Amino acid sequence: MRLLADHTPAPGERWIYSAGFNAGPALADTGRIDVELADLARLSDAGARTALLSHQGSAKDGSARHLDYLADYLTRRLGRPVRYLPENSTARARARARELEPGEIVLFGNTRLDPGEERGDPELARALAGLGDRVAIGGFSKAHRRHASNTGLLDHLPGWAAAGLVGEARALDPWAAGAGVGAGGGTAGGDGPSVAVLGGVKPEKTLIGLRGLTRTHHLVIPGGVVLNTLLAVTGHRIGRSALGSDPEGCARVAREVLARTGGAGIHLPRVVVAAGPDGTLRHLPLDRGVPDDHTIVDFEVQPGAIELLRRAGRVLVAGTPGRHAEGNRYAAAAVLAARAHAPGGTLLLGGDTVAELPWDGPRSTGGGSALQYLVEGTCAVFEALAANAASAARAARTDPSPLRPGADPTPHQPRRGAAHDDR
Repeated sequence: MRLLADHTPAPGERWIYSAGFNAGPALADTGRIDVELADLARLSDAGARTALLSHQGSAKDGSARHLDYLADYLTRRLGRPVRYLPENSTARARARARELEPGEIVLFGNTRLDPGEERGDPELARALAGLGDRVAIGGFSKAHRRHASNTGLLDHLPGWAAAGLVGEARALDPWAAGAGVGAGGGTAGGDGPSVAVLGGVKPEKTLIGLRGLTRTHHLVIPGGVVLNTLLAVTGHRIGRSALGSDPEGCARVAREVLARTGGAGIHLPRVVVAAGPDGTLRHLPLDRGVPDDHTIVDFEVQPGAIELLRRAGRVLVAGTPGRHAEGNRYAAAAVLAARAHAPGGTLLLGGDTVAELPWDGPRSTGGGSALQYLVEGTCAVFEALAANAASAARAARTDPSPLRPGADPTPHQPRRGAAHDDR
């Protein structure tokens, strides 16, 4: 895998920078933007011409919108004009990219306004590749996505890993190395029990998180759609509680995990908090079931789990366990209170988690990407970058002239944690 930090940009080089800003107009949390600023400034200062791509929202639910507000923020932070063109795959967009002046940065249209982005449409990837001659991949939060502007671009252009992408992965390595449960029941790091808290609505919390972290952690505390799915497959009445965008896939994984573990190491609450049709909250014993017109919005963490959280050497929090933004904070407050004495041993994963929970300890902007990296030791974009570099190296051995101006065929291996190296 080639690193952008190892490449010396030359004046006039045409770059596509695939960022992972995914921030709404309120810009409540700019961490995913700020981590890309140094690389963008470095390219601009060297006289490179940069076509900037990013995503926000989704075409699936209509939440994707134009990104003009991001151009304004980037202009302020970079101290140079960043203009916005609300297109990215059209002839007009490609013409604008060719006209970029040395050092100029233009933010092109939201990639997720096109439904083909999230499908990984190869034709869209080909069209986006017309914006430059090489691509820098940033945005660790999207490292697990096989999308057109992410892994798709690497099918057409030589690619480099941006500093933010690499830095966030490296910051997770100690957590991967210390998370495994050893044969004697201790963590690989020998620093006490390990606990993972899973919440939110995205299916990867179940498909990746529940499946993987139940193998490496002493206790998993599920919330959100993960909890609802587990309760549903174990025969509990859950009323109108959400099961997410992939209920069948998540239910299948939940059954597999329960069959493998027998339920050991998985916290299921005795009391859930459910909202009625008028919004009234009720604390309901789980064994009595949730009424058909109620929705689970939170739960009470059992005393034994609280005690394990206090003693844990490491705790991962991937998603808010309750509907935190709506004021449902029982489980989250219990988890954070139990970890108040050890903020350095608690890692928050994901943009919403970081933005919503009051926590000053370690954090990662990656949600699904961080889970995949911790569980599998890699992500889709790292695999694509490694294949891209290997292809360039093979081409360089057979043809000394690079496929594109300035291509650097020297591959760099992705850095992994000790837990991954041992696999």
